[in-house]
Amino acid sequence: MGKTYGYIRVSSIDQNESRQRLAMQERAIADEHLFIDKLSGKDFHRPRYLAMLRRLKPGDQICITSIDRLGRNYEEIKEQWHMLTKKKKVDILVLDMPLLDTRRDKDLLGTFIADLVLQVLSFVAQNERENIRRRQAEGIAAAKISGTRFGREPSPLPSAFSRVYALWKEGKINTSEAARRCGMARSSFRYRAGRYIKNTP
Repeated sequence: MGKTYGYIRVSSIDQNESRQRLAMQERAIADEHLFIDKLSGKDFHRPRYLAMLRRLKPGDQICITSIDRLGRNYEEIKEQWHMLTKKKKVDILVLDMPLLDTRRDKDLLGTFIADLVLQVLSFVAQNERENIRRRQAEGIAAAKISGTRFGREPSPLPSAFSRVYALWKEGKINTSEAARRCGMARSSFRYRAGRYIKNTP
């Protein structure tokens, strides 16, 4: 009889994996058989997931709490599912979706149902990820329109900046000299000069 491994994923290091870990404990999966990644599900380049793959042998089983813990990229989820079940010949159990349990119904109909459910759920997982990104972009755009600033505030201009800028603008001093007088790098002076032009009535 093969071994059962649990795969847990949260999107960042500050997220808590305790709910997923508890679900694995309820299925008596030992801690040494748990593989936990704290990374985005956008692809499968995750160290603990790859370590788990190296341990798998035909007849083993992978347990995950939901399909989005496996990943969020529709095409890659399908590729990984095929690689795991067909090439590595391991079973997969998705706890919140009993139809996605490759241990049962291994006939043609059972395989068809599992593949169909997988395609639907993996599409939903990717669609939700894209919706989150779209909502974030819309929120940032709306915040910028309302005047919200992002990033750190620029440091105050040197007291001599306006005078030095005028000399530089009139061609009386070059960029290197203007930057030196303001205590800035040349690139910083050019950047601040550009913003100064835009903000000057």
